Amino acid sequence: MRPRVLLLNPERTILPKLEFLCSIGVSRSDLSAIVSQNPELLNRSIKQNLIPHYHILKSILVSDEKVIKCLKRLFKSSAVLSQNDFYVNLSLLRGLGMPQSSISFLVIYHLVVCLKAFNFAEGKTWEHKIEAYRRWGLSEEEISSIFRESPLSMGLSEKKIMCNMHFLVCKMGWQPAVVARVPIVLCYGLETRIMPRCSVVRVLLLNGLIKADIPISSVLTSCEKCFLERFVIKYQDLVPQLLDVFQGKMRLTELGFGFDNKSVIPD
Repeated sequence: MRPRVLLLNPERTILPKLEFLCSIGVSRSDLSAIVSQNPELLNRSIKQNLIPHYHILKSILVSDEKVIKCLKRLFKSSAVLSQNDFYVNLSLLRGLGMPQSSISFLVIYHLVVCLKAFNFAEGKTWEHKIEAYRRWGLSEEEISSIFRESPLSMGLSEKKIMCNMHFLVCKMGWQPAVVARVPIVLCYGLETRIMPRCSVVRVLLLNGLIKADIPISSVLTSCEKCFLERFVIKYQDLVPQLLDVFQGKMRLTELGFGFDNKSVIPD
């Protein structure tokens, strides 16, 4: 526990906060875990911090059980909710047509991530993200759909958006509209997930072992076990190097392939 917290007055400062948390339904075991992981919580103001946090989340989640679940994550992270920023972001999500159920899910399970990523409320930052998608010829509706389907994509940097789109469109040949319909792929790591899987698919395509109309979701969104079974193990007798390609132990150039020429994967 931090030294500053040890200097707090037990009755005037610490006890009221513990009582407030218990009053909204936080169990004693959860309370102990929250305080031990973020003792600085005890130094926060009830009126200016704890109660406003509770009311902000209550206004969107309604259920105390959901609010507590969200508060536990929030307090453990030491993140701070700004009431103004929260409602600005909430209005933006609703303006994009995001249903209430999706907003609630986002708040409960990804609030901390969103607090770090939601600098998009600042005009220039948000506009730069929108412009990054426009460069790929996406319509306003397609861009809005990206954020509705994958809210976490709002936190992607302009550089990440451009790099992932460039690889998927220019190197793999998927149409921008196809990528936009499975926006979660933009959140994946280019070197850790996208390139290893696409390298395997590239080898299979150029060997004529799979059809060119393979869906992007089949390649990138399936779990690793499913991907390996479908694209590596299945063809390992025909192309023994596939696992090495997937694991990055062998480059495509060593097999005489590359990403220079676009794969023919139609819309």
